[in-house]
Amino acid sequence: MGMGKREVLTCDLLLQEFHVKQVPVLDRKKLTFSEVDGKDVYNITAPFEDEGEQVVAGRVESRDSEQSEVLFFTEKEGVWVPRRDRPVLNMQDPFVSKIGDEVVVGGVQTFPDPVHQDRLLWRTVLYRGRCLRELRHFFVGPDGMKDIRLVELKNGEIGVFTRPQGAKGGRGKIGFFRVSSLEELRVDLILDAPLLEEQFADGEWGGVNEARMLSNGLVGVLGHIARFDEEGNRHYYPMVFAFDPESGKYSDIELIAVRANFEPGPAKREDLKDVVFSGGLVRFEDGNAALYAGISDAEAHYIIIPDPFLAYEGVNRRKKKKNGN
Repeated sequence: MGMGKREVLTCDLLLQEFHVKQVPVLDRKKLTFSEVDGKDVYNITAPFEDEGEQVVAGRVESRDSEQSEVLFFTEKEGVWVPRRDRPVLNMQDPFVSKIGDEVVVGGVQTFPDPVHQDRLLWRTVLYRGRCLRELRHFFVGPDGMKDIRLVELKNGEIGVFTRPQGAKGGRGKIGFFRVSSLEELRVDLILDAPLLEEQFADGEWGGVNEARMLSNGLVGVLGHIARFDEEGNRHYYPMVFAFDPESGKYSDIELIAVRANFEPGPAKREDLKDVVFSGGLVRFEDGNAALYAGISDAEAHYIIIPDPFLAYEGVNRRKKKKNGN
């Protein structure tokens, strides 16, 4: 894989390339949750460690509602059970990153649109703490922006991926900037972040779900790319690309899975049947990886596939200083 970019690739073209590659699915499983009053748990994170335990954060809500809470679960005999001594957060679509010796947990908070009384707006909220028990709220992102994600870079700086919509981002494009500490995060920096041009075709959209440093200093990005079809159904596909935080260069998007790779299951609504919302990637030493994802806005699943970041770790980086980031 090189860092050279082709022109923008549409979902249809990415799907064609994905099916040609025939990525093997080595295992697949639906996660089972208990003690959630019959509610759905979806749009989970990958498992991460908290106080010596493996934990996932998940969006919990009734099938006929979008009123969500985020709970933290641990696995007991194959079933994921809420940890009652961890916080319950009023938000959707959780994500987690490790910054220094702290865990940063974020998600999407909805609130009434001040202009249109019958609509909701959304924004990204962030919490931080040395462990989940100590989480405290510390930042609110710009109104109307989901999919803000953080990654600690090799030099100790923090890379911030953004996802503006509207005049700057259309239905949703990815931006990036850097700060030297969490204290430096500001709404204006997020709004002004330069965009990664030519990652999404007009009318399609996407965002970053999880970002991590790779062994060669590139950032491995796990995200989603999405589109509507003619009937108004949504199609979300898990994707990856490599990003060089020094030069600002990035690779083409590649799909790593489609809905049919996961176990069958229900959808929240008919138009959400083909939605796979990337949660996180757990990389194994055997060259494979587990992709955790929300499925059809109703369930949480994972599949085991060849590690999609291995190819990016073979890329040589040029030490070339970047313009303006």
